[in-house]
Amino acid sequence: MTDPSSPIRPPSSRDPRLDVFRGICLVMIFINHVPGNAFEDWTSRNFGFSDAAEGFVMMSGIAAGLAYSADFRDRSARLWTGLARVWRRVWTLYLVHIATTLAALAIAAAVALWFDDARILFKNQMKWVWLDPLHTFIGLVTLSHQFGYINILPLYLALLAVSPIAFYAAWRWPLRLMAVSVALWFLTGLFRLGPPNFPSEGVWFFNPMAWQVIFVAGLITGVSIRAGRRFVPIIPWLQVATGIFLFYAALSAQFPAIGKITGQTLWLAKETFHLPWHLTAFDKTFVTAPRLLHILALTYFLSTFPAIRRACAHALAAPFELLGRQALPVFALGSVLCIGLQGIKLTTGEDLLTDSLLIGGGLALQFALAAARQYWPKPPKVS
Repeated sequence: MTDPSSPIRPPSSRDPRLDVFRGICLVMIFINHVPGNAFEDWTSRNFGFSDAAEGFVMMSGIAAGLAYSADFRDRSARLWTGLARVWRRVWTLYLVHIATTLAALAIAAAVALWFDDARILFKNQMKWVWLDPLHTFIGLVTLSHQFGYINILPLYLALLAVSPIAFYAAWRWPLRLMAVSVALWFLTGLFRLGPPNFPSEGVWFFNPMAWQVIFVAGLITGVSIRAGRRFVPIIPWLQVATGIFLFYAALSAQFPAIGKITGQTLWLAKETFHLPWHLTAFDKTFVTAPRLLHILALTYFLSTFPAIRRACAHALAAPFELLGRQALPVFALGSVLCIGLQGIKLTTGEDLLTDSLLIGGGLALQFALAAARQYWPKPPKVS
């Protein structure tokens, strides 16, 4: 008989690690998206070369592989069912992004009115709405103009839109698919390719041609899990190597002297061996090599220890699992709130009590939304 006081929840066929880590990423993304708060020094970006965004995209790739890949396993009529399911989700993501964009504009306007401070209206690429509204509205609808801090959904929907090709290949030629993905990442960085912004210059901040390598790695991992195997087996020496790399990355991020050595070493390697810039830089748009290697190492290392899975099944991890299960609405709400909180902080400045109330209140609203979505009784369908 199971002890009812046990903190471990009943076993489930659903791996709790995916939702728990996705929930943790959502919390850290929200904290990071309110710059200048007292808690941002404790998020993952301060302990390595990558941050929660890379983790979220990796988890999204794994989730997509688990949720949608089965329809692409065989050459059958299920292919059309799979295409319909994937592209219906893409349309949902597009609608959520447009709604989030409008809500972000509204909350920025509300802060400007109520706090008599319009500075937030000219941050996060919102200034283009006022400087060049006709072109900017076209850009907002076509995704070629994205507001800062709410621009990860266009990346995800772009990757998911072409994922059926990857699903089909992942069942048959996973290593070839990964090699093609890495080659595309390399060429993208080498020639600085990417979807163009409009009306502003440059490419998407979350460049899908570069970020696809993380998504594809996750997607292949998800397909492998569905097939009952690991994409990369557990190898002791690889556990040690990734552990050492992660430890050094944490030291480099925490201690300026070590970080300086890291930067100088990468610069020297670039100059000595004439390496392409994106193999030694720390650029987020192109997911340069140090960031990419860090998220791959972190994903592998955490996935190889049974204790991590047991910890994710613990009752203390349940709130994060709840957030992870409701990732889309939680992310949308957090994106809107972060714009409002940025505007408020422009007036209040950095203060521990104020930051605690703002961040704590924002997270509480996200947990409340997730709980309502998860547990609120659904109305019966009308025939």
